[in-house]
Amino acid sequence: MASDNTKDKSKSPWNDPYADPYISIENITKKFGDFTAVDNVSLKIYKNELFCLLGGSGCGKSTLLRMLAGFENPTSGRILLDGQDMAGIYPYDRPVNMMFQSYALFPHMTIEKNVAFGLHQDGMHKGEIRKRVADMLELVKLEDFAKRKPHQLSGGQRQRVALARSLIKQPKLLLLDEPLGALDKKLRENTQFELMNLQEELGITFVVVTHDQEEAMTLSSRIGIMDSGKIVQVGTPNEIYEYPGTRYVADFIGSINLFDGNVVEDEADHVRIQSEDTDATLYIDHGVAVTEGSRVGVAVRPEKMKLTRNRPDQADNVAEGIIDEVAYMGNLSVYRVRLKSGKIVKATLPNLDRDTEQFDWDEQVYVSWKPKSGLVLLS
Repeated sequence: MASDNTKDKSKSPWNDPYADPYISIENITKKFGDFTAVDNVSLKIYKNELFCLLGGSGCGKSTLLRMLAGFENPTSGRILLDGQDMAGIYPYDRPVNMMFQSYALFPHMTIEKNVAFGLHQDGMHKGEIRKRVADMLELVKLEDFAKRKPHQLSGGQRQRVALARSLIKQPKLLLLDEPLGALDKKLRENTQFELMNLQEELGITFVVVTHDQEEAMTLSSRIGIMDSGKIVQVGTPNEIYEYPGTRYVADFIGSINLFDGNVVEDEADHVRIQSEDTDATLYIDHGVAVTEGSRVGVAVRPEKMKLTRNRPDQADNVAEGIIDEVAYMGNLSVYRVRLKSGKIVKATLPNLDRDTEQFDWDEQVYVSWKPKSGLVLLS
């Protein structure tokens, strides 16, 4: 799902103006006293999506998830699931299940009994329960652990038990609140791909809440970034990373270098900006339709910056500086460069070979980038 580069984006339902959303969140607001946790949010999520709500602590993403589950009622607005208004429908009557960060497994029950719990509560026939549990444990690769108890499993295995228990009732929608937060980094990376494969195999719509940018970029078909109770941008991982709509999004997703300046030339095919941060003008290969003199920001990702010892043969998008810090990360090296203006910028260079040339501390260098590498931000 996350590798949207391999799919025909024109066929994605969110690009089809006639496609019906599976989940419609319409002008939802949630207040707790005088505090507005979710502020007039509207969002469309489509069937079989793996949609991530991403944002910092307190941005409203978990509150929005709880309203989808029915654990909180909106102050105003409405939520439709597959065309049905969810107003007044209790959590246990919704075709929705939720997987919590803590997993909330019953410690005294075996794995198979944990997974079967919801089916027993529904009064399903024992023979059907056994079959459904066996199929689900096989799907999450835990069939050999059916008789164990949660404390006998690793963190990743407990996560899969919680996932199996959430999926066994075949909900129309699965909500996951920081589902991988309790796992260590390496296990979390492996489990991300397991979760994606499982979602695609089952065809169930997933909505995931996370504060981890890398996790959202890996998992999702689309990301909705939240800040102060509002959705500030929705897009595919590629769109969010390469075309952030605001300074907040640019700074929140990945690493970014931001240069402030004034527009000195704006044409249909380019814009030129004079910045006090650099000793050359900034040239971007797209217009922005603003008046000359307007104050704007220019965003450039560190991996799009080039380091050289000699000044490159270009008039724009170049700055001289001294290397302040170096971090060798194995697959890449990270350089923090102090420009003559005093501004610190970051450049990341791939280590393609064992003898890839490295730069040293206090070395004088030039930072440069291509016209298509920068993006003008108006807010």
